[in-house]
Amino acid sequence: MTTSDGEAPELTGEHFEQLKENMGKVEELSKRLVEIMAGKKPHTPALDAPNQELFARAATAYWTEAWQNPAKLLEQQLEFWGKSVMNFAEAQQALMTGEVEDGEDAPKDRRFAHPMWETNPYFRFIRQQYQTNAAALAQAVASVEDLPDKDRRRLRYFSQQIIDLMAPTNFLGTNPDALERAVETEGRSLLKGLENLIKDLEANDGQLVVKLADESAFEIGGNIATTPGDVVYRNRMMELIQYKPVTETVYETPIVLFPPWINKFYILDLKAQNSFIKWVTEQGYTIFVVSWVNPDASYADVGLEDYVQDGFLTAIDEVKKICKVKQVNAVGYCIAGTTLSLTLSLMKQTGDKSVKSATFFTALTDFSDQGEFTPFLQDDFIDGIEEQVDKDGVLRSWIMARTFSYLRSNDLIYTPAIRSYMLGETPPAFDLLYWNGDGANLPGKMAKQYLRGLCQRNEFAGDGFELMGHKLHLRDVDVPLMAITCETDHIAAWKDCYRGVQRMGSKSKTFVVSESGHIAGIVNPPSKKKYGHYTNPDLNADADTWLAEADFNEGSWWPMWDAWMQKRSGKQVPARDTGDSEHPRLCPAPGTYVVAKASA
Repeated sequence: MTTSDGEAPELTGEHFEQLKENMGKVEELSKRLVEIMAGKKPHTPALDAPNQELFARAATAYWTEAWQNPAKLLEQQLEFWGKSVMNFAEAQQALMTGEVEDGEDAPKDRRFAHPMWETNPYFRFIRQQYQTNAAALAQAVASVEDLPDKDRRRLRYFSQQIIDLMAPTNFLGTNPDALERAVETEGRSLLKGLENLIKDLEANDGQLVVKLADESAFEIGGNIATTPGDVVYRNRMMELIQYKPVTETVYETPIVLFPPWINKFYILDLKAQNSFIKWVTEQGYTIFVVSWVNPDASYADVGLEDYVQDGFLTAIDEVKKICKVKQVNAVGYCIAGTTLSLTLSLMKQTGDKSVKSATFFTALTDFSDQGEFTPFLQDDFIDGIEEQVDKDGVLRSWIMARTFSYLRSNDLIYTPAIRSYMLGETPPAFDLLYWNGDGANLPGKMAKQYLRGLCQRNEFAGDGFELMGHKLHLRDVDVPLMAITCETDHIAAWKDCYRGVQRMGSKSKTFVVSESGHIAGIVNPPSKKKYGHYTNPDLNADADTWLAEADFNEGSWWPMWDAWMQKRSGKQVPARDTGDSEHPRLCPAPGTYVVAKASA
């Protein structure tokens, strides 16, 4: 029933009757859908869109510009009208002659890969007019001049969200792939798609969080997070995992790795082939990893001070006891790297020299440029988050997941939704996407401290961030350090990380830019020979100059980090088994905290 040249498939009478029967079942599923949406947990409306004042200011600026320069507005409108008329005329011509003219030089868009977008006059017109509308809206936004930079960036972001949302591929009636699949399967694809949608809504109390991976394909501790180790310490904030040695001797100074508590630590131990944790043990290190608790409403009053005291300082202290050493090498990833910097400032002020060196993975410490998160870090959104946090006690994981996903909405929302809900496909068995969907809540107090004090007011890089009776400063971070950043990171832009490292007080700094993004640039095993990295010892120049003058190195940064770490890890000692008499093995890795699911 399918065709390869973009022609619509034909239906026999028998197939048509089966299609009608299956479409009748849609009504039954629709009733379930309505029931789920009726029971949806409400949330603060401010989380869904910016304050209307933003659009009012933009509209005022636009019409002021139009009043002062009417020729500019008229030129834009005439261009839009002209293209729209030509789109319609071409469609009419194609319908009459049955032929579609070539000669289009529109930019390629993988959303419109189906041949019908070119060969079918109906779909071709829809695509052309959508692209014309999108260009006109983008042009209108770009022409607004009398706006503060933050407002301009927000307007550009939210207008792009409207453009992406209104793509014809997102609607069944204008998606040839979905329509064709529905006819081919006699409607079963739509039934399966509705079932997928209902399951996703049920899993999140009515909130739509598109499932990106087949969860049934993975088991934490079964086929992911399988590096052997044991939980050797546990408190209300974290489990401390010590991994088993695989070499006869190890370096004397152990490594303590602090992953972000927005997600689970096993991104660094997905499978044996790309496990950073496993690789570290193979290089002869004793490595401990913190597995953070997934907080519920009872953690509402837990703040950054609790993460520092009961997480960072306690983990470092317990590792020193187990390994019978005075110092450790610390690693912090993302928000845990930010908090490691806070901890190092506190330790500097209290005279604690327990950390011999620090490694930062994609860690922001200077938030003077909020980058792609600018749209979400203004008062209207933060006020909404605080209102929701006060109700729930935590910043729920779906809120953060949605925010991150909308930064790449076509890849992380619309395309997966089309495949799952319109085409009726089962999400792929992809471990990285499984991890991406296995989020964690944030304690209410901690979320407010982070968003207001660090992200909005940039106190740590400015006049100081008050915590635990101290005013912490970025300049206090003075231990030997290496910062690993990622070239296309949209969460912690490398240039912003670079600016923070420049302001740290250490006399021994190594800065690295890995190819790829926030995850792939870090989880980049040498065996893959995939992404290279840039190095440049001169950190005095601006970021662009640093990169222009940097050396490009083939392959993973892991071996370079290993060579750097060896110099700071002391002599070889007999390999250490996990735990000791005062730190019994509480359970095998990956522990119990990591399997707790975030409440919706």
